Amino acid sequence: MPAIMKGWFERVYAYGFAYGVGEHSETRWGERYGEGVFEGKRAMLVVTTGGWAEHYSERGINGPIDDLLFPIQHGILFYPGFDVLPPFVVFKSSAMDPTRHNETLSALGARLDNAMQAAPVAYRSQNRGDYLIPALTLKPELGADRIGFALHRQDERASDLAG
Repeated sequence: MPAIMKGWFERVYAYGFAYGVGEHSETRWGERYGEGVFEGKRAMLVVTTGGWAEHYSERGINGPIDDLLFPIQHGILFYPGFDVLPPFVVFKSSAMDPTRHNETLSALGARLDNAMQAAPVAYRSQNRGDYLIPALTLKPELGADRIGFALHRQDERASDLAG
């Protein structure tokens, strides 16, 4: 993310507000990852890339877009409780003609119009039974068919996030 945006998050996500809150014990570990000050609110990234969609696929040179966005979506947005919607990604944004530009604006408008009805990314909640506390590791029986960041999702297709 741009440095100015990272700085904004660092100033807004103050200790005692967005992190460092809640009980820390053998059964709970703070209010985060599905709980917290932003619980019940929604967030969605709007991202542009210069590369093609294929460049951001499982076998693409840049890796899957959902893996690249995981630190922001999971570590910054889901951490204090946001319901994170799948991102709206505009691939190959450097090659926009007027027709594609208008189509993209219409598609973004439709996503925003339906944001309150859209299903959020199914990240696993920290304190609701998926993780061992206080170790904060995923229970061994969960995600056996997955690797990497997909382990921390509980939906069927953890690799199909791009909008």
